[in-house]
Amino acid sequence: MGLDYGSKTVGVAISDPLGITAQGIETICRKDENKLRRTCARIEELIREYEVERIVLGLPKHMNNDIGERAERSMEFGKMLERRTGLEVVMWDERLTTVEAERTLIENKVRREDRKKYIDKIAAVFILQGYLDAGALSRR
Repeated sequence: MGLDYGSKTVGVAISDPLGITAQGIETICRKDENKLRRTCARIEELIREYEVERIVLGLPKHMNNDIGERAERSMEFGKMLERRTGLEVVMWDERLTTVEAERTLIENKVRREDRKKYIDKIAAVFILQGYLDAGALSRR
């Protein structure tokens, strides 16, 4: 499972059973950044439904590789997910995934006002696909 953790949304992607491709599943929304109970419950439902074995969580580093406040919050979220689910959470560099997701939506002629609905889910796909591709390269 790939996750793009944001202040009010979490984009979710799942890989196929062979771990080759990532597909966007949904965007989980919440009203307040610190209200995570429902978000975590939904993630746990998806883990059971898709028989998830590992979580790949985007780590939003700065372009100079520094860890900022947003990345620290993502790491805290990852630790909480590990405690709640018992699954390994892999932090994955997500620099430019939102930019790439936005570009993909523009290329596919998704209207500007509709892009917000899809951007986090598409970013989660790019996070998970990057992880899957890196694993495929290391297995060669």
